[in-house]
Amino acid sequence: MTVEAELGSMDAIRVPVELGDRSYDVWVGAGVRHRLPEVIPGDVKRVAVVTQAAVVDAGITVDPGVEHRVFITDNGEHIKSMGAVEELCREFAQWGLTRRDAVVAVGGGAVTDLAGFTAAVYHRGIRVVFVSTTLLGQIDASVGGKTGVNLPEGKNLIGAFWQPSAVLCDTDALETLPPEEMRSGLGEMAKYHFIADADLDALSLPERIARCVEIKAEVVAADERESGRRAVLNYGHTLAHALEAHGGYDLRHGEAVAVGLVYAAELAHCTGRIEAERVDEHRRVVGGYDLPTSLPAGADLDALVGLFSRDKKAVDGVTFMLDGPEGIQPVAGLAPALLRETLEAIR
Repeated sequence: MTVEAELGSMDAIRVPVELGDRSYDVWVGAGVRHRLPEVIPGDVKRVAVVTQAAVVDAGITVDPGVEHRVFITDNGEHIKSMGAVEELCREFAQWGLTRRDAVVAVGGGAVTDLAGFTAAVYHRGIRVVFVSTTLLGQIDASVGGKTGVNLPEGKNLIGAFWQPSAVLCDTDALETLPPEEMRSGLGEMAKYHFIADADLDALSLPERIARCVEIKAEVVAADERESGRRAVLNYGHTLAHALEAHGGYDLRHGEAVAVGLVYAAELAHCTGRIEAERVDEHRRVVGGYDLPTSLPAGADLDALVGLFSRDKKAVDGVTFMLDGPEGIQPVAGLAPALLRETLEAIR
């Protein structure tokens, strides 16, 4: 449950992620990145700060309060590669970072995914703190311990579960984002309306972020390793990942998720799981965030259907998370013809 609290002298919202000896707090509020020294584990002597050029150019910097060095990656999703992991590990080793030190990732989801996975494998695991600077990162990527990088064959196919020591979600950083990056975050926010039937409309932006984090924290606490319930967090992502893997579409991740939410609703309706009114609700929520509700122009339907089988959930054939009478659940064995026909419906 979210609680009003203070981080140093600063008002913030604290959301605990309850995972036994791996528990940690997520702090949401204006300027919370400046309280980074208070969440760095007390025995850490050195910190490798991993960030992106665009984050530095936006004036978003941190001081962990101990000896540190800044490692700047390129901008964009392409940094999530095994080559980038090796490069970071070699730079850490050359600097002399030890297993008793820590990594701090400052940026959006691409940075926290890359730096988190690097922390998970360097010296077989060192501690990491996330300073999330994008809406998408704050409500999704930085929370829950899923880290990873991409292959040409698909997103996040190499990864590890590695929980951070703390997460700082600085809402001041959101003021530096371009409109399209905020829209990307809103796509993930739309997802939370459905996985917990959450009413986010009446909340302020910091309260919305904290509520989304709270929903995710509850799911993660119940299923840390995605053996069951945690798969609900992938709602809308099967089509989204296919769109991203196929490439050539002018969509950011959250916008792809928005289309995926509408597609999942249409698919649930075609399989008799939900009524047309629930599909309309999906369209209303997604459209209310000014997000796309249909496929991008020129979408290759056959290629997208082929990519569904590469999704991480596809262990018993093509599997989608679909809404239904008992909430969002995995549904396997969906026929390719049905998948393609439903894609036609949102073309």
